[in-house]
Amino acid sequence: MQNSFIIFQKLLVLFGFMLIGYLSYKKKWISDDTSSQISGLIVNIFNPALIISGVIGSVGNGNWNLVIMDLILAVILFVVLILISPAFVRILGVKKDERNIYAVMLIFSNLGFMGFRSLKNYIEELYGRGAIFYVALYTLVYNILFYTYGIYLFEKERAMQTGQKAKIIFHWKKMINPGMVACLAALLIFAFQIDAPAPAVSFVQYLGNAAIPLSMIITGVSLAKMPLIEVFKDIKMYQFTFLKMLVIPVIAAFVVRLFHLNPVLSGIMVLMFGMPNGSMAVMMAIDYGLDSSICSRGIVLTTLLSIITLPIVAYLI
Repeated sequence: MQNSFIIFQKLLVLFGFMLIGYLSYKKKWISDDTSSQISGLIVNIFNPALIISGVIGSVGNGNWNLVIMDLILAVILFVVLILISPAFVRILGVKKDERNIYAVMLIFSNLGFMGFRSLKNYIEELYGRGAIFYVALYTLVYNILFYTYGIYLFEKERAMQTGQKAKIIFHWKKMINPGMVACLAALLIFAFQIDAPAPAVSFVQYLGNAAIPLSMIITGVSLAKMPLIEVFKDIKMYQFTFLKMLVIPVIAAFVVRLFHLNPVLSGIMVLMFGMPNGSMAVMMAIDYGLDSSICSRGIVLTTLLSIITLPIVAYLI
C-alpha cells in the first residue's frame, strides 16, 4: 500500500508538470520550435546525466551479482513481450495491417532515449537514486532490441503494405546515441568504482534532476497538439491499455514472487511491464511512412491512465 501511495503522489506531481506544458502551449508560451529544442536537451544532455547520476558518487556500493541478475531480468522482460505479442494482438482483435504497430507499442514502451522519463523518478522515490542504474541496464537492452527487432517490425509492416519482403536490419550507428553512451559510462563507473570529485557529482545530479520536470512539460505540450476527443473514443486503445498496463504486470508480479528475487530488482521489473507507451514508435512510424496516429493515441491514453494503473501495480510489488 505504501508503494501505491508513493506512486500516486509522484504521478500527481508529474501530471502537474504536464499541465504546465499543456497550458504553456495553448497560451503560446512554448512554440513547436521551442518544444523541439527542449526535447533535444532532454535527450542529449539531461536524461544521460540522470542515468550517470545513479552511480556517480556511490563508490563502494557495487554488487556485480545484482548487475548480472538485473541484465538477465531485462532480457527476460523483452523476450516475454516478444513471445506474447502475436497472441496479444489477436486477443485484441487488431486488424492484420495494424498488428506490427501494436506489437511495437507492447514491446517497446518508455525505456528508449526518446521515451517517457518518469519511471526513473518512481524508482528513485521507491528505492533510492542508486537504483536508477538498474533502470539504465534495461535501456541498454532496449536500444539493442529496438534498433534490430523493432526495426524489423516496421520493415515488416511496410512490406505488408507494399508487397515486399521484410528483412532484419541492424542499425548499429543509431544505437550510438547519448542515452546508450550514458549507460556504458555508468557501467564503467560502476565496474571500476571511479571516485568522482564532489563538484562533478553535484554537476551531474543537477543536470539529471532537470530531466524529469522538463520531460513532463514537453509531454504536456504533445498532449496540447492532439485532438483529445479522438483519443478517448478509441475503444481498442482502452483494451490495449488494460491488458498492457494492468493484466500483464499483475501476472508478472505474481510470477516474480515465486522466485524470491531481490525485492528491488523484481520491483523494477514489474514496474517496467506496467509503464506507458513511449514516443520512439511515433518517430519510427513517421520515418517509415506509416500511420503514426495509432502510436500517438497510445501515448496519450496510456500516460493519462497510468495514474490509475501504476498505483495498482505498485501495490503488488
